[in-house]
Amino acid sequence: MKENSALNKPVGIWIRVSTEDQAKGESPEHHEERARSYAKSKGWQVKEVYDLAGQTGKAVMQHPEAKRMMKDIERGHITGLVFSKLARLSRNRRELEDFSDFFNKHHADLISLSEAIDTSTAGGRMFFHLLGVFAQWEREEITERVNASVLTRAKLGKSINGTSPYGYVWKDRKLIVRPEEAAVRRKAYELFLQFRRKGQVAQHLNAAGYRTRNGNIWRDTSILRLLNESSAKGVYVFNTMRLTGTWRTETKPESEWGRAECPPIVSEELWNQVNQIIEEQLKSWKKPGKPPVHLFSGLAHCSCGHRMYVAANSPKYFCRKCRNKIPITDLENIARNELKVFFGEPKRIAGHLRQADRNLAEKSALLDAHRREMQKVKEDMHHTHQLYLKHQISGDGFRDLFTPAEERMKQLQAELPRLEADVDFLKVNKLSTDDVLHEAATLHDRWPKLPFDDKRKVVEALIEKIVIGNGEIDITFSHLPSSEELCKNQQRLGPG
Repeated sequence: MKENSALNKPVGIWIRVSTEDQAKGESPEHHEERARSYAKSKGWQVKEVYDLAGQTGKAVMQHPEAKRMMKDIERGHITGLVFSKLARLSRNRRELEDFSDFFNKHHADLISLSEAIDTSTAGGRMFFHLLGVFAQWEREEITERVNASVLTRAKLGKSINGTSPYGYVWKDRKLIVRPEEAAVRRKAYELFLQFRRKGQVAQHLNAAGYRTRNGNIWRDTSILRLLNESSAKGVYVFNTMRLTGTWRTETKPESEWGRAECPPIVSEELWNQVNQIIEEQLKSWKKPGKPPVHLFSGLAHCSCGHRMYVAANSPKYFCRKCRNKIPITDLENIARNELKVFFGEPKRIAGHLRQADRNLAEKSALLDAHRREMQKVKEDMHHTHQLYLKHQISGDGFRDLFTPAEERMKQLQAELPRLEADVDFLKVNKLSTDDVLHEAATLHDRWPKLPFDDKRKVVEALIEKIVIGNGEIDITFSHLPSSEELCKNQQRLGPG
């Protein structure tokens, strides 16, 4: 059973690993794998990955990837965002608060794995704001970058940060074509003109074995940046944006922009044609769908395996495949009675929470042991390397010792994000459960007077799935074992 999750909840993964963090050895791929493993353990569907690799955390809301993510939230394409830790979302307290308000407005969740935060709970929201203060403090403690020469260098058409657009390289303070990348970039324009889909372009480039400059696979977002950037038509424009206040950006006056001429990769006509198509596509995204109008929308399932729906002006949930039906009022009355039973068994709930504590302790111990083993292997590899440099072992001896250790390190690194996701899953579940049960004693009595939106939040927090069969209804509560598992446990432990 998947705990604490709406079935097939669509979520996105947020990856922001700054250049400074990458220099310290933090891999975007590691953060993505950790989030994917966590989502898999929750039974969620990863719909999108928002890649802000190299982006500073001082201000991110105006970043194209952030805007795309917020549009996906607004239209209901995803209902949650998973990221490895709070500082990866943003280091700016005001931005964190804005993100929290935005997600709350659209009934979506923010899930920070390291801090075990889930803003679907009141405790999670409070903790989120508190840690936001610390995140900004941390950012402000980082030594500020020297910016005095930025405007001068931009006006002279000189590189500001040393990076070059894909397809080019800086040489003698000029942009020259990097042939192997230029060929890929040219092909991207041609493919987009043929298919008019960024995903199709990424798919074809990946299938042909092409990768980004960092060795990653191509995604929709990286293709969009590639096609939008003006250097392909012969003019590289930079230093175009600046911060206003502490969390927003605005376009600088054109007089401050930096421009560097470079050999074109595609014709200006082709570049304009491609970007006109992109602009038209961005204007045509669909409006957000209507929120659920029934208490158990998305949770009610037929015993045949299909979801059950309520048609317009219908008083019943029904299965489109086998025509199984149940009146709306009957299902809501049954569920309310089950909630009363649920809240009336404190010993059962307390026992489950104790088991959850034990599980978390065991998984945390395993993760600690895994990290110690990685450190040990790393030290062994370093020691072997030192022996070779001091000519105390031969080249063959070095290979015989170093190669197995290197392979072992790769295996440990591959397993690490999955172990981290297991611990993340248990931490978030424990905090969410404690928060929900805090108000459990009075919730049933107040149920008839609760507004629909509040009832829906309770249902989403406590009920994972309702299976409706012929005369039988099975309700699976989040955080607790299913009735089938309880029977198995009772048989194994015996009476009493």
